Amino acid sequence: MRVDVLTIFPGIFASPLRESLLGKGITAGILDVRVHDIRDFAEGPHRQVDDSSFGGGPGMVMKPEPIFAAIESLEGPGRRRTILLSAAGRRLDQALARELSEEPWLVLICGRYEGVDERVVEGLPAEEVSIGEYVISGGEVPALVLLEAVTRLVPGVIGKEESHERDSFGQGGLLDHPHYTRPREFRGMTVPEALLSGNHAEIEKWRHEAALEKTRRNRPDLLRDD
Repeated sequence: MRVDVLTIFPGIFASPLRESLLGKGITAGILDVRVHDIRDFAEGPHRQVDDSSFGGGPGMVMKPEPIFAAIESLEGPGRRRTILLSAAGRRLDQALARELSEEPWLVLICGRYEGVDERVVEGLPAEEVSIGEYVISGGEVPALVLLEAVTRLVPGVIGKEESHERDSFGQGGLLDHPHYTRPREFRGMTVPEALLSGNHAEIEKWRHEAALEKTRRNRPDLLRDD
């Protein structure tokens, strides 16, 4: 999978792209992540990427010209899917992450300031995606969240493919079941007996019931009435 990231703060991506699964996927050649500075495509001596908003109001708006120029500079075969990280977008969930993981080429645009000129959405076109119902300073951290959620589903990035099948929001749409490791007892808290039984059927039954209970406690909205 190829991912091109457009941002005015490329340094934010330097360390995350070297670490953990992202770094391993890139080193192995499974992922090809390229970060581009939008300012490199801005005109004028000050490489201005923002301007005041028509109609007035506080804050600045990212200009369309540098973003269009950056997108049009990208070369490569095949189709690409362009996403603008925006608080006003479709919420990222596991279903969307799976959908995006099947794309050969993603382009992620990181917004800043009060937002991005709407003609970026209309003219490229770009899909707006949000990581949650809150506002942060820019699209860089959301782009990293999307990268983590999507690329771990790309075949070969995780050593054991069944690992993400048991993740929260995986099969059945439940949260993940609780996990335990050694020691068997810690500060008076013990590992459930079912996990020590060696009986695989009993273990799976316990895990399903525990996942259901955790979902009911933490995310009851995920449970549908049959």
